[in-house]
Amino acid sequence: MTPSRPEAIVIGASAGALEALSVILPSLPADFRAPIIVVVHIPPDKKSVLAELFRARCRIQVIEVEDKEPLKPATAYFAPPDYHLLVEDTGTLGLTYEEPVLFSRPSIDVLFESAADVYGSEVAAILLTGANEDGARGLAAVAKAGGRVIVQDPETAFAAAMPEAGLKFCPNAEVLSLDGISEYLRRFD
Repeated sequence: MTPSRPEAIVIGASAGALEALSVILPSLPADFRAPIIVVVHIPPDKKSVLAELFRARCRIQVIEVEDKEPLKPATAYFAPPDYHLLVEDTGTLGLTYEEPVLFSRPSIDVLFESAADVYGSEVAAILLTGANEDGARGLAAVAKAGGRVIVQDPETAFAAAMPEAGLKFCPNAEVLSLDGISEYLRRFD
């Protein structure tokens, strides 16, 4: 059965993110019909090269977000270092410099919670590898709003703490390998 297409995909990752995202993002077709919004924990004093790196590997567009960036399908949006990334109800992405959440800015929870508020049941949240609990509460917010929640199988994660926390907060989340997540996303009509 083909899952119905969500309005947006939100992805959170930390330790091991590069490897995990390297399986998922390059597998998406150039005409993928939803925006993909990604938060990866990056030290605030480091320049992010994620967008540049994935731009060379992906068929979809890949950009680092600027404040009030309009959302478009077939585009992966990466949070810049040291800013929270939020989905806004105007069809744009916003950046804020509020306090870190679980020592993280950007915070996966902030992204997931804002996506749940804006998209409700029309969002899919994917929590990948990582070494803390950021993303678990946001995953629960997406589930409560009726959205789809997917967690990387902790057995396959570089750092299992984040997916395990996601499952603690959201025990009914679908648990998939990285290849399973890629296949799941490609099945959207």
